[in-house]
Amino acid sequence: MSKTATSDADSTLAERRLPVLLRRAWFGLNQCFRRRIAASSLTPGQYTALRTLSEQGDISQRELTAIMSSDPNTIASLVSRMEKLGWLRRESHELDRRANRLHLTSAGKRKLQRIRPLAMELQGRILNVVSKNEQAAFLKNLALVADACQAENADEEDEAE
Repeated sequence: MSKTATSDADSTLAERRLPVLLRRAWFGLNQCFRRRIAASSLTPGQYTALRTLSEQGDISQRELTAIMSSDPNTIASLVSRMEKLGWLRRESHELDRRANRLHLTSAGKRKLQRIRPLAMELQGRILNVVSKNEQAAFLKNLALVADACQAENADEEDEAE
C-alpha cells in the first residue's frame, strides 16, 4: 500500500473513532469521579454546576444549561434538587421576570471546597498520560472539538426551523 493510501486509511479510522473515544473518555472519567465522591452525596453533574457557579458567579439557568452542554429538563431537575439541598438559590432575574439567576449558597461553597481537591487530583492523574508540555495543547484542541460539535448542533437546529 502506498504512503498516501496508508495515511488516508489512518485518517478514516481516526474519523470513525472520534465519537467512540470521546464517549469512552467521558464515561470513564465520569464513573471514576462518581466513585471517588460517592460518600459526599454529590453527583458529577452537581459538582459541575457548583464549580460553574463558583467560577462564573450568578448566571441564569439557561446559561448553566449551555455551559454544561446539557438538556434544559435535566438542568431544571438538577437545580431543583440542589436548591432543596441548600446548595444554590434561585433569584428573580433583574431584567427578565421569566428567568431565574442561580446563586451559590454558603453550603454550596463548602460542599465544593470539600470535593474540589478530589476533582483536581483526578484531573491531574488523567492528564498525566499526556506530557506536561502537551497538556495545554491537548486541552485547547479538545475545546476546539467541543466547540465544533456545538457549532454543528446549532447549524442543524437553524436548518430545522
